[in-house]
Amino acid sequence: MIKPLTLKWVEEFIAAHKPLRAVTAKCHQGDAEFTAVSIDSRTLNAGDLFIALRGERFDAHNFIQDAVAKKPCALVVERFFPEIALPQLVVSDSLLALGQIAALNRSLFSRPVIAITGSSGKTTVKTLLAGILAECGSTHATKGNFNNHIGVPLTLLQLEAHHEFAVIEMGASGPGEIEYLCSLAKPQITMINNVMAAHIQGFGSIQGVARAKGEIYAALPTTGVAVVNLDDRFAPDWLATLTNRRVIRVSFKDADADCFAQDIQTSANSLEFAINLQGQAMQVSLNAQGEHNVRNALMAAACASAVGADLQKIKQGLANFAPVAGRMSRHVGINGVALIDDSYNANPGSVRAAIDVLAQKKHSVLVLGDLGELGTEAPQLHAELGEYARTKKLSHLFTVGTLSENAATAFGAGAEHFKDKAALVEHLKTIANKKTTILIKGSRSAAMDTVVRELCVSAGDKH
Repeated sequence: MIKPLTLKWVEEFIAAHKPLRAVTAKCHQGDAEFTAVSIDSRTLNAGDLFIALRGERFDAHNFIQDAVAKKPCALVVERFFPEIALPQLVVSDSLLALGQIAALNRSLFSRPVIAITGSSGKTTVKTLLAGILAECGSTHATKGNFNNHIGVPLTLLQLEAHHEFAVIEMGASGPGEIEYLCSLAKPQITMINNVMAAHIQGFGSIQGVARAKGEIYAALPTTGVAVVNLDDRFAPDWLATLTNRRVIRVSFKDADADCFAQDIQTSANSLEFAINLQGQAMQVSLNAQGEHNVRNALMAAACASAVGADLQKIKQGLANFAPVAGRMSRHVGINGVALIDDSYNANPGSVRAAIDVLAQKKHSVLVLGDLGELGTEAPQLHAELGEYARTKKLSHLFTVGTLSENAATAFGAGAEHFKDKAALVEHLKTIANKKTTILIKGSRSAAMDTVVRELCVSAGDKH
C-alpha cells in the first residue's frame, strides 16, 4: 500500500466519492489501521484486514471464525458479528467494498497508471510494457491473470510509494465491467489491443465486445492519452469518441501512423524489426514468434512513449522479454519434439495467429481443444478454424472436446478427433520426433496445459 489506511478513512472515502457501483459502509467497535488486505483466510497474516467475500458458490462469512483465528486487525463484513471483539466495517457488498479500498489506495498514487484491455494479447502487451517501464523506474504490473473485478482491486492494493509506474490489465465478460474497473484504477493512458470473437456469449455480438472494450477510452480524463490500433476494424468508432484527447495511432505497416513496423525478419525463435515511433526509427529484437507479437510490441512501445520512455529504454525493455508461460512458450518434449505451448487461452483470432506461426514449420501439428464462450456461432467458428489450418497447409490437426470436432471435420485428411486427452496424448507420443513441431491451444476451460505437461514430463522437462 502507499500508506497505512484505516476503517474510518475507508468509510469516509466511500461516503464522499459516490462509487460507480453504490455501496454503504459503517464502522463498528472502533477503528483499525492496516497495511495489507486479504480475501482468503488460508493465506491471511496476523494484522491484515480480512474482507469476507460472498459469491455464487461460497460465503466467507460462514468461515469467519477461521479468519479470526489468524488474528486480523479488523474485518470487512456484510453483517455485524457482535461476538467477535474486533473492529468491523459493515458494508452492503463486500466485493464492492474491496474495490473502494483499492480505489482509496490508488487515489494516493500520483504517478502514471496505464490500463490495457483487448480480446487477445493483452497479457503479452502488459508484460512487454512492464519490461520497458522497468528500464525507466520501479514498475508495478498485474500479476498473472488478475484482471477482473477481484484481481484489479487486489493489484491496486499492491501499489506502494516507491512505484513510479502502474500497468493494469483489464478483462471483461460483459458490458460495464471495464467502466467499473476504470472507475477504480483511474488510468491516464489506455489502450485496446484488438477486438476479436471472444466472450461473445457475454456481449451478444462482436459489436458488443467493441463497445464494452471502448469503455476504457471513455474513462480517460481530458489530459489522458489513448493508444489506438488503427488496424482494428473498430478503430474509427473509437477515434470518433476521442476528438478531445491525445491519441497515439499504431499500425502494423501504415507509415502514416504514429507508430509502425518496418523490415520484419523472422527466425525460428525470434523476431527482428524496426519500430518507427513519432518519426524516429530503432531496430529491435524480440524473443517471440509470430507477426502478432510485432503488433503487441508496437502497442507496448506506444504506451511507453506516452509516459516519456525514450527509444533506448524501449529497445532494451523489448530485448529483455521472455514469453509468458502458456503463451507461445517453447519446450522440448518427448523424443526431442518441439513444443509450442499456447494453451493459456484461445479465441478464433488468437488461434489463427498461432496457425500462422505453426505454418512456418516443415512438419506441423496443431492440437486444438474447445474454444469457450462463443455462443450459437461456436460450431461454425470452430469449423472455420479447421478450414484456415488446411489452407495454411498444416501437416495435421488433432482435436479433443465437443466443439473442436467441427475443426477436424473441416480440415479433412490429416485430421483426427480424440475422445479424451489420454488417447490424444498417447497418439502424440507415437508421432513425436525432432523434426516435428506441435502447437497446443485451447480455451482456459479446455485445460490443454495438461497435455503440454504430459509431453514435457515425458521428456524430463518439468514445464
